[in-house]
Amino acid sequence: MQLNKNGYEQLKWTVVLMALTIWLGGCGPGPQATPTPVQEVATVAIEPRQVELTTELPGRTSPYRVAEIRPQVNGIIQKRLFQEGSDVKVGQLLYQIDPAPFQVARDSAKASLGKAQANLPSIRLRAERYKELLVDKAVSRQDYDDAAATVEQARAEIEYWKAAVEGARINLDYTRVTAPISGRIGRSSVTVGALLTAYQPTTLATIQQLDPIYVDVTQSSAELLRLKRNLETGRLSANGKNGRTVPILLEDGTPYPLEGILQFREVTVDPTTGSFTLRIVVPNPKHLLLPGMFIRAVVKEGVNEQAILIPQQAVSRDQKGNPAVLIVDAEGKVQQRMLTLDRAIGDQWLVSSGLASGDQVIVEGMLKVRLGMAVKVAPFNDTKTRPRSEAEAAGQAPAKSN
Repeated sequence: MQLNKNGYEQLKWTVVLMALTIWLGGCGPGPQATPTPVQEVATVAIEPRQVELTTELPGRTSPYRVAEIRPQVNGIIQKRLFQEGSDVKVGQLLYQIDPAPFQVARDSAKASLGKAQANLPSIRLRAERYKELLVDKAVSRQDYDDAAATVEQARAEIEYWKAAVEGARINLDYTRVTAPISGRIGRSSVTVGALLTAYQPTTLATIQQLDPIYVDVTQSSAELLRLKRNLETGRLSANGKNGRTVPILLEDGTPYPLEGILQFREVTVDPTTGSFTLRIVVPNPKHLLLPGMFIRAVVKEGVNEQAILIPQQAVSRDQKGNPAVLIVDAEGKVQQRMLTLDRAIGDQWLVSSGLASGDQVIVEGMLKVRLGMAVKVAPFNDTKTRPRSEAEAAGQAPAKSN
């Protein structure tokens, strides 16, 4: 189809108007971009507080006193006068050894003593008469000296037989085997009719005093050095009298109802293990603790007056394993802090360095932020009860002060 001149002009201006309309539409104001919302994070504010530091040390129980019963004379057992596994008192008769030969020995010694004592008066009177006759030279000096020596011999003989009577009496008493201490006696290794030998290596029975009872725990020398260093630098303060009380955990993890008393620390370090022993005296009135049981003792190290605790979930690790946290600075931006951690207390970390009072540590929302990013702070809602000491974190009641 061919266009005339007027139609061609009309088509040209139509195209121009359409292009101008499209160009003006592209230059007009577009839709406004929606602003990105500020990310919200949950934080905790650092507030130093007083925390009692403790250490759980493994150990075993041992009897407070042990007595191994052995015979002190030879003889045949006539009676066993205790029940195995029962409690016995000091001085209680345990075994009766046949006393007949020892009774005869004592009676014989008594008779010899009486004979020596009966001879002494006549010998003494003879020596006195010789002394009077010596003045008149009616007897020789030798006769008088012999008489005086006879008197001394008679007196010595009397002392000898007195000692023999006492020895016979002691041996007779040894036929009654008694308990040297109070405690719980174990099984008997002999029966009635058994032949015993004085001071034999085999024990007749063993008595153990169980109330109180010892708890021996081990601690590394490195921990002791760290504790002393912290006390010297003032990071820890001594716990006074309460530092000697020690809560006990049974082998199933339940707390023992009574606290022990730290008696002493061993003065020698075992070179094979690098550790030393702490001895704790624990009341055991119900005999719940038996010798050889495995237990854990919560030993109190001291009090940190300015302890910084943060939730464990707030701590992350870098590629080298170093602990770090994210904080919100004064400008509301995210920053990173590298930490030095001391130990875990319950579900929290005790921080040695890296944080200060007033720092806002991010606990929730860490994965949604990056360093330098502005964030909105909200308080961390922790519904759990925070323990104030390691003993409470382990389920122990705080120690009562005297």
